[in-house]
Amino acid sequence: MSPAGNWTASAGAVFDLDGVLIDSHDQHERSWFMLAEELGKPLTRERFKVSFGMRNERVIPEVFGWADADDCERIQELGDRKERLYRELLKETGLDPLPGVLDLLRRLEDAEIPRSLGSSTSRENIRVCLEVTDLARFFGPHVTGAEDVARGKPDPEVFLAAAAKIDREPGRCVVFEDAHVGIEAGRAAGMMTIAVTTTHPADTFSDCDRIVASLEEIDLAFLEDLLGEAGSL
Repeated sequence: MSPAGNWTASAGAVFDLDGVLIDSHDQHERSWFMLAEELGKPLTRERFKVSFGMRNERVIPEVFGWADADDCERIQELGDRKERLYRELLKETGLDPLPGVLDLLRRLEDAEIPRSLGSSTSRENIRVCLEVTDLARFFGPHVTGAEDVARGKPDPEVFLAAAAKIDREPGRCVVFEDAHVGIEAGRAAGMMTIAVTTTHPADTFSDCDRIVASLEEIDLAFLEDLLGEAGSL
């Protein structure tokens, strides 16, 4: 293992947004159910949970069955309406960072480890979430959203783009995720993966490097050990 501090020079931290930095599960759920009511469509909480972490382009035709897969205009229309409802709810209800988020981001900042965000949600949603929580200062321009990639998770494209924005090799990055498709995307990108059990229980994650209940469990020594086990130091 490298001397203390040397490993930070080439390491990078890549974060998913919802379920990792924030928990807007309630606002997402409410906005989908509000849209379902507007459309007169049935929707269950079980079906909603299946959709979490996926892009709207997949959720609307494949998971909810609200449009044909080739009806791109309708899918876009419904997706845009859902996201407007979601942002309105965020502004009405407010939002706080999840436990441990601020402490970890400050530690990474102090150690000069760059932070990047890779999410399946739109850039406008990300902007509102980061502004409401005052987390924007930790990421600056290093934000990758749905519009920036052609393929959503579990494809690794979003995380590879996030790593490129902070000029870090994928193998030197640690991904923080709460969704199964996100962990799969991180692994496919060649990154170390940490599953946060805010959305799914620990026993449902089988192919990740670490499992934590919250970011409160993570400090720089934790990350150094993780990268050291991967032979990346």
